[in-house]
Amino acid sequence: MNSIPTRSFVVGGAGFIGSHMVDALAERGPVTIYDNLSVGKLAWVQRHLDSGVARLVQADALDLERLAEEMKSHHLVVHLAANPEARWGLERTRLDLEQGTIATYNVLEAMRRCDVPTIIFSSSGTMYGETEKTCAEGDLGNLPISLYGASKFAGEALISAFVECFRLTAHIYRFGNVVGPRGTHGAALDFLRKLKDKKTYLEVLGDGAQSKPYLHVTDCVAGMLFGLDHAKDKLNIHNLAPLDATSVDRIAKLCVAASPYPQAEIRYTGGDRGWPGDVPRSRMDPSKLATLGFKVRYTSDEAVSRAVNALAGEVFGDAAGG
Repeated sequence: MNSIPTRSFVVGGAGFIGSHMVDALAERGPVTIYDNLSVGKLAWVQRHLDSGVARLVQADALDLERLAEEMKSHHLVVHLAANPEARWGLERTRLDLEQGTIATYNVLEAMRRCDVPTIIFSSSGTMYGETEKTCAEGDLGNLPISLYGASKFAGEALISAFVECFRLTAHIYRFGNVVGPRGTHGAALDFLRKLKDKKTYLEVLGDGAQSKPYLHVTDCVAGMLFGLDHAKDKLNIHNLAPLDATSVDRIAKLCVAASPYPQAEIRYTGGDRGWPGDVPRSRMDPSKLATLGFKVRYTSDEAVSRAVNALAGEVFGDAAGG
């Protein structure tokens, strides 16, 4: 790691992954948190604001002029803002266009205007579409099947073009499903909230056989910064996920056990996927980042177990089980 303090600009820095990233970047130098607080929470970054290492700009990434004004004199942009829940795009079809594609263009254009040289971008395993094979970074034969995935695809393309045309350096990470404390979305949090509401049963979309690689948020942040420090290309694209995967059925059972209602019945709605655009089974090959020396700390099952216990405490407080 460079010993010179880095001035970091985190778009979406008060959110789930963003607040954990701020925790790490605060060790490297001053941090600007740019967030509209629509999903993120001030409490998650308050200690850094109080210490003076971070400042908060409460504004929207769709406001290009504000974004460019606040981004001046930074060394690194970490762009983590996006639609936090893929299913929302089914009801608001412009959501991923605006919060994904247009917001990413604005971030890149602000970087161009301000001569900020480097970006970290949170992409997604949804880039690989629906396929049974384990996907490496060069496997893009299947296009995304969700509007969220389409926005990530467009974001990567824009970044590639800005790297070539305006001499930026980019680090793109295609995540597995990120889980952990401060979560704002995802199956585990959804299940725990349903249990808090219904108490006697948990409705689960699909047949429970859906399975994906789950990445603990601390591994997510560690992997991104490891790649920043060690990958040397102008355009760096890495999968960031564990080797294994976890089923929805396992997540549901862990949530019931961690709740105050361990006898709650799990009711499956049936079908092989949770909603239109959901990829029921995905696997990702993390070996490219591993060749640089990075390895996740937690397996998928371990990440889910730790996340469920942390989130149960947030949802149920002292009443949480487990």
